[in-house]
Amino acid sequence: MNIDKAIDTLNSLIQINNDRIIGYETASKEADETDLKTLFSHFTETSLKCKSELVAEVKRLGGTPTEGTTTSGKLFRVWMDIKSAMTGSDRKAIINSCEYGEEAALETYDDALSHDEDLSAEQLVMIKQQHAAVKANYQKIKDLNNLMA
Repeated sequence: MNIDKAIDTLNSLIQINNDRIIGYETASKEADETDLKTLFSHFTETSLKCKSELVAEVKRLGGTPTEGTTTSGKLFRVWMDIKSAMTGSDRKAIINSCEYGEEAALETYDDALSHDEDLSAEQLVMIKQQHAAVKANYQKIKDLNNLMA
């Protein structure tokens, strides 16, 4: 296990969870329907839990947890803000944006898991559990999107 690489990997996951937190807070504000607000609140809670675990692990390793977001996440939020302004908080547009964001989160988790030689067994277990939670959220968004098609 390489501690510096592990910290970098964990920080990339913190960043994507920061993106998810801000993205779902934005989506919740833009959504008019109670079911979406509830769903996005649940997704925000998932991200906050993941972030908390990751931050604790980075600190345990002696690193500094990142506070930022990814560049793609910033672009995703800007795109979502513009799209919602143009479509008047359209349900389908919001769900499409969320599906895009979840795909980016899954890619980040997949990338982290592909560098398993840089992580301890405990870190891998934590990341796999978080990956499963993010994947479940993605599937909920995807199913909702498919129902609207």
